Amino acid sequence: MFIEVLKSKIHRVTVTEANLDYIGSITIDSDLLAAANMIENERVDIYNITNGERFSTYIIRGEAGSGIIGINGAAAHKAHVGDLLIIASYASMDFDEAQRWHPTVIFPTDNHIR
Repeated sequence: MFIEVLKSKIHRVTVTEANLDYIGSITIDSDLLAAANMIENERVDIYNITNGERFSTYIIRGEAGSGIIGINGAAAHKAHVGDLLIIASYASMDFDEAQRWHPTVIFPTDNHIR
């Protein structure tokens, strides 16, 4: 049996830009990606703390140290500049492995790793 478990989480980052005229995705500072054990093109679920919206998309790598959290395409209707987000990714693994698994969870300050 395989189950999905939390792989990585970036907890409470602030949206810095929202661009409706884009093909989709979320742009995330590459320093945050490395710290959270996430990669470009990985599927993520976005939980908007500010307005309760939830949606899925994929990651685009942003400039290191920029603090960018950019919501792109139609998702820009679900998150606006200044909104607080949780960004989570999940992994599928067998039940025994899942019992020993420990996700990577980061708590950035002002969208940066300190």
